[in-house]
Amino acid sequence: MSYQCPLCHHTLIARIGGFQCENNHQFDSAKEGYVNLMPVQHKRSKQPGDNVDMMQARRRFLASDQYHPMRKSVTNLCLKHTKNSQHQVLDIGCGEGYYTAYLSEKLASQSINAVTYGLDISKVAIRYAAKRYTTQHMQYCVASSHRLPFANHSLDAVVRIYAPCQAQELERVLTEQGVMITVTPAARHLYQLREQVYSQVHLHDETVEEMAGFELIEQSKLSYEMQLSGEQADDLLQMTPFAWKASAELRQQLKTATQFDCEADFMLRVYKKLTR
Repeated sequence: MSYQCPLCHHTLIARIGGFQCENNHQFDSAKEGYVNLMPVQHKRSKQPGDNVDMMQARRRFLASDQYHPMRKSVTNLCLKHTKNSQHQVLDIGCGEGYYTAYLSEKLASQSINAVTYGLDISKVAIRYAAKRYTTQHMQYCVASSHRLPFANHSLDAVVRIYAPCQAQELERVLTEQGVMITVTPAARHLYQLREQVYSQVHLHDETVEEMAGFELIEQSKLSYEMQLSGEQADDLLQMTPFAWKASAELRQQLKTATQFDCEADFMLRVYKKLTR
């Protein structure tokens, strides 16, 4: 499978140095190996996505493998629900490739034709992912999750770890037996960290997300305690939506802590595409 042109939606054909569609829209591959499929007219800002500081904080934290139990659980769900498929899988909002690379490795062990696609709106993150994780079973692109550059019914599974999307687009790109695997915060996710920021902490809403064109077929909760160093706790804070509310004093307090214990609490759900 190849990409679809984000401008005219015709198939992109691989050529030396990039891709081209029948309407001569051309997209060059970067030296790191990824392709930028985000046309200028589709951007809402000059540099969409996370900035360098946020990316580096996330990269350092994920490298500590505190989120590996979640990564492993997501991968096992993907393997379970793509057993009889071509193993064409998309990781939406893949960032620096922490989840994508692990998922790709396990899928490739099941099929020599497996391809895991990593997609993110941040060129900085995709550049790092493509540079660090390079195998024939992985492809990375800069693109919008609201305009997926993939052909109709071409993907066996889509993995969404906190990533935004449009149900209509997911339904379009998934095969008739395709599944979507989501990860969202469960009630007590990062409770102790949020306690440091807010005077009153509200539990995360665990209400099932209703997705048009999909039915929920499996769900589970994954909860465990993380024992973080001060630097890891500060990096984790910088990954969160509430980081901008944290004071400089709190960040310094976290950085100098010997240990910070914090709950990880995830909801994992599998949605199957409804048959039309």
